[in-house]
Amino acid sequence: MKARIALGMVGVAAMTLGAVQLFTVGEVKAPVDVPLWLAGGIVLHDAVLTPVVLAVGAALSRWLPPHVRRPVRGGLITAACLTAVALPFLLRPAATSNPSVLPLDYPRNLAVALGAVVVLTALAAGGAALRRLRSHRRN
Repeated sequence: MKARIALGMVGVAAMTLGAVQLFTVGEVKAPVDVPLWLAGGIVLHDAVLTPVVLAVGAALSRWLPPHVRRPVRGGLITAACLTAVALPFLLRPAATSNPSVLPLDYPRNLAVALGAVVVLTALAAGGAALRRLRSHRRN
């Protein structure tokens, strides 16, 4: 219990420091936009991402065998998180006059990361299927 309180205090201190730096060092031009942006993230999570994850989970439970569901769910959640993190870079406005603002090839990098997630998910699902097959052969 004491560890939870200590971790909570560290979290509150970190958020306070971040808020102070945001409004003093970060040169926020429109401080009203920050709470709107944060509220938009909550709405996006609760109104879009959660229903999609629940619908995909329900579909998986009907189509996939039970021993493969967990690795596939993990891969889908990882892919969704990667996409959510990359989305601002993918939806950025057209090229700016400063080429160093967003210099990387974000669509290609996302595709490579998602490809790695697919491969690792397939390996994990295959491993789960092999374990299931071996356990059935023993019995």
